[in-house]
Amino acid sequence: MKITRIGTERRRMSKIIIHNNTLYLCGQVAKDSKADITEQTRSMLEKVDVLLAEAGSDRKHILSATLYIKDMVDFAKMNAVWDEWVIEGYSPARACVQASLAREELLVEISVVAAVKSNDKSIS
Repeated sequence: MKITRIGTERRRMSKIIIHNNTLYLCGQVAKDSKADITEQTRSMLEKVDVLLAEAGSDRKHILSATLYIKDMVDFAKMNAVWDEWVIEGYSPARACVQASLAREELLVEISVVAAVKSNDKSIS
């Protein structure tokens, strides 16, 4: 049973874990924590794109996403960015919960589980 760990610079977590062609991303937050919910969501999802590509996957292969939002007052604005980002026909299973995040200025965080892209062209 092979487990690949990528981005293990921090002792407490890996950025990416790959096991049995399934990858798990650590929680992603915005690059600029002082931005509003729209920009934090965009920035966070850009980081997800980068990590998915690094691990051999993409948005079409996301199986599950859990979003943590600081205040549900921002839910519609976050969803507007999410809806633009998700590829039609490839929506993952998703949960969104209100939560206290690691730093006060953070407004949103995401955790993603995805499949590694197959070389078999019949699988999409």
